[in-house]
Amino acid sequence: MTTRNDKKEVETTGHSWDGIEEYNNPLPRWWVWVFYATIVWGLWYTVAYPAWPGIKSATAGYLGFSTRGQVEEQIDAVNASNADVIAALETADLATLSEDDALHGFAVNMGSSVFKANCVQCHGSGAAGAKGYPALIDDDWIWGGRIDEIAWTVRNGIRNESSWDARGYGGVMPSFADTFSDEEIVATVAYVRAISGQDADAALAEEGAVLFADNCASCHGDAGTGSLMNTRAFEDPEYVVADGEMTGAPNLTDAIWLYGGSEEAITETLIEGRAGVMPAWGIEYRPGFGLTDAEINAVAAYVHQLGGGQ
Repeated sequence: MTTRNDKKEVETTGHSWDGIEEYNNPLPRWWVWVFYATIVWGLWYTVAYPAWPGIKSATAGYLGFSTRGQVEEQIDAVNASNADVIAALETADLATLSEDDALHGFAVNMGSSVFKANCVQCHGSGAAGAKGYPALIDDDWIWGGRIDEIAWTVRNGIRNESSWDARGYGGVMPSFADTFSDEEIVATVAYVRAISGQDADAALAEEGAVLFADNCASCHGDAGTGSLMNTRAFEDPEYVVADGEMTGAPNLTDAIWLYGGSEEAITETLIEGRAGVMPAWGIEYRPGFGLTDAEINAVAAYVHQLGGGQ
């Protein structure tokens, strides 16, 4: 039998698999030229655009293209189109912001973006908080939950070293490890659990009440209901600051606990102390990274309308 290969119409590759030979057909000429063109295009692309890695950065490319720059241009374009409303938000009276539906709606949407970019790492995507990071969706506000108070806290932070106006500047929950004996710590924990409606030994709680009055009431109040540091004291010359109100000590009589209300958690708080810090987000404290006045007002509006704002 005469086969196609016997006629030598097309050479084979010289390989044979179980008697099966492979023709050595050349690639279509058009395909070869397209392949060569892609190589040339690829080489040109690495020269024209950022491509080759270096020790500190990649080659910039002679076209000067940058995806980061492209995004910044788009952001600038959006900001330019919203310039008027951003300017209005920057100087808005937060106390009456909700009366302007259009501006308030813009602020909430803008604030949502600001919150997701800067705040969710600590307070959570739903603002429900975590251990050591307060929830922003309930009615328990150590530093005040009015919209202007929230803006103040965002701008100046809490117990940081950047802003002299930081909430609780220089104030912390001290460690009582060297002040109380082990027995006194146990008694104080029992009293705190008792006033918060939890199970506690009555005799120990009675002993702890005396220790609490002598050592803790100056910050947490005689009844343990906490204190509040807010801007009202600065806004109203006639505002009378009650004892302990400037410390920002939390309410110990409810079921809301920043670090936990179990016997173990309260014991740890007494022994170790607490000194949570929130950075100051005002752009004057974080040049290049902080929030503008409009962004601070926007995120304050967003947090305030989550349900817990006072």
